[in-house]
Amino acid sequence: MPLSIYQLAVPPIVKALTNLRAVLEKAKAHAAARKIDESAFISARLYPDMLPLSAQIQIASDSAKGAACRLAGVPIVAFEDNEKTLGDLKGRVEKTIDLLKTFKPEQIDGSEEKELVIKVGGKDTPFRGMQLLLGRSIPNFYFHVTTTYDILRHNGVDIGKRDFLGPA
Repeated sequence: MPLSIYQLAVPPIVKALTNLRAVLEKAKAHAAARKIDESAFISARLYPDMLPLSAQIQIASDSAKGAACRLAGVPIVAFEDNEKTLGDLKGRVEKTIDLLKTFKPEQIDGSEEKELVIKVGGKDTPFRGMQLLLGRSIPNFYFHVTTTYDILRHNGVDIGKRDFLGPA
């Protein structure tokens, strides 16, 4: 049986967000154990011209919910970008997971050829559903999840590949 667009769009992203939530819990524990102000993590970046950890998580969340909402043909649920602590960021990840779990396969399946237009670099860019998911949304989502992981690892949080991949 071939994979449906729902199977590509929702369960793997929920799993990655669940793993990200666990990584954020480890970061919070790391900060508490070493008496590190959490704001050091929130504003951390790998290079001065990169967005900070908080923005990496916000964009990963936006990519995940944007993909599901667009494919389902529903308005994109907006979250405020106002997270100030690791707990706030974990909460945003949890809200994103909860939102994604509300989508049913019948809402998304069949959207492979759906015509969608999104802003890319400030200009309207047309995509088909599957093209948007596989060529833009999923790569963008994993880029920001990976960057979050890298920032935390670079700042001493004891995480590894198993944390990124999560349980089998």
